[in-house]
Amino acid sequence: MKFILGKKIEMSQIFDEQNNVISITILEAGPCIVTQIKTQEKDKYEAIQIGFDKKKKINKPLTGHLKNLGNFRYIREFRDKRKKITKNEKEEYKIGDKVNVNIFNLGDIIKVSAISKGKGFQGVVKRHGFHGSPASHGHKDQLRMPGSIGSTEPARVFKGMRMGGRMGNKRVTVKNLKVISIDPEKNLISLKGAVPGARNTLVEMTSI
Repeated sequence: MKFILGKKIEMSQIFDEQNNVISITILEAGPCIVTQIKTQEKDKYEAIQIGFDKKKKINKPLTGHLKNLGNFRYIREFRDKRKKITKNEKEEYKIGDKVNVNIFNLGDIIKVSAISKGKGFQGVVKRHGFHGSPASHGHKDQLRMPGSIGSTEPARVFKGMRMGGRMGNKRVTVKNLKVISIDPEKNLISLKGAVPGARNTLVEMTSI
């Protein structure tokens, strides 16, 4: 299993050999440092914890946990369904190891998770794609209204009813993104398609 933390930089586009436009997202991936190895015997599950991005000051409990590995802004764990995460068949990760963008290869299919853009309180037309009411025949100010929200018999509103509310600012996962290019010197990786979140949003990348 391959994994790394990064930041969303920007979106761009390139042309393939047939001059077709390909939308890409450019990410700054790593370098990350392995901060903890969790085992089945001690922690009841196997995972690898890595830190990413420098921070000026951290609290004392985190300072003791990191043990002079660095002041990291983000710390995340990665677990494998196979219950074992290794670099290869012989060498396992150790505390202090560096995870670079080199772990991915051109053409790899990866999964990306990030926090989407927050859009505030939105109505049903934008949030759920409602068509709204006709603009004539007495509808007046009802163009973007949700309409009826239930019958009178239960005398309540069922859970899950699509209504206006806060939109975005949630964890979103996008699968099957192809690696288009890798720049090890600048720690940049380009993925085909869109990645959730605004610029400088923390992004988790794992191989499928």
